[in-house]
Amino acid sequence: MPTAADPRPAPPADDETPDERLNRNLDQLLQELRIALPGVQVLFAFLLVVPFNARFDEVTSRERLLYGVALLTAAAASAFLIAPSVHHRLLFHQHRKPQVVRLANRLAVAGMVCLVASFTTAIALGASFTFSTPIATVMASATVALFLVVWFLLPFWLRHRPPPKRS
Repeated sequence: MPTAADPRPAPPADDETPDERLNRNLDQLLQELRIALPGVQVLFAFLLVVPFNARFDEVTSRERLLYGVALLTAAAASAFLIAPSVHHRLLFHQHRKPQVVRLANRLAVAGMVCLVASFTTAIALGASFTFSTPIATVMASATVALFLVVWFLLPFWLRHRPPPKRS
């Protein structure tokens, strides 16, 4: 079954036409994006209000850089993850569904990569402000490692294993 990480079409059901498969693939992708978007929205909203905190003027120039990276990567994640819905709407009835599904898959993966970067830099910022730089570095490294393993390496590993035998 295809996912945002696997653009290959799923094997057809016994009575599934290519159009039905495309519709199913697009529906599944849009459902996956509905799960990712609230996390992006909460992070982005948090980052937008951070500068209005009374203690923001205490941050170092390095922490301001981390903030800028976190904010921009959250914005990029939002753009990438919302784009498939916009594309679907703008190309509705234009007979472009195969292209929309392929592009939407790539945009979803790019959005997830940006989301990892934003989460990681937001954690680095918070940890840097609260703890020492070495502790912030360890926390940011652990964050990026966790996301890489759970979101990317695990599905990549499963993708290259033989599928279970059907009974």
